[in-house]
Amino acid sequence: MRGQILGVDVRSGDGLVAGEDGQRYTFAPEDWAQHGEPSRGQLVDFEAAAGRARNVYPVPVAPAARDAPLPVAAPVPTTDRNRYIAAVLALLFGMLGIHRFYLGRVTSGIVMAVLTFTVIGALVTVPLSIVDMVRYLMMSDRDFAARYGRL
Repeated sequence: MRGQILGVDVRSGDGLVAGEDGQRYTFAPEDWAQHGEPSRGQLVDFEAAAGRARNVYPVPVAPAARDAPLPVAAPVPTTDRNRYIAAVLALLFGMLGIHRFYLGRVTSGIVMAVLTFTVIGALVTVPLSIVDMVRYLMMSDRDFAARYGRL
């Protein structure tokens, strides 16, 4: 018969199984026929005899992938921005952060614009804008839309 373990006393090892027939059956540690310990909620197979569960075995659980529904295709992200335009803006006006404003990253655009007016900041924003340009050109359209677009 199949059932589910309702609980196990950690001190004595005695447990209680709810059988598929609606009855409850007790079992002792010697009735557990598997290595390891029984746990609450575990599905088991057992022999019922006079209100006792004998030869209690855990039921192997099928992999979740077999029972899971088929995955639904993820929505394709779209954007009204163009990665090539963003790359050109990064090349021409990158140190001012114009490409970041174009992509909707206003905060980082402001930071780049403010940093440009300091000598050390200009040394940081120029290489950063070149890295941004290369990244936009290397990114696929799908990745670009996922990062800078909307669903």
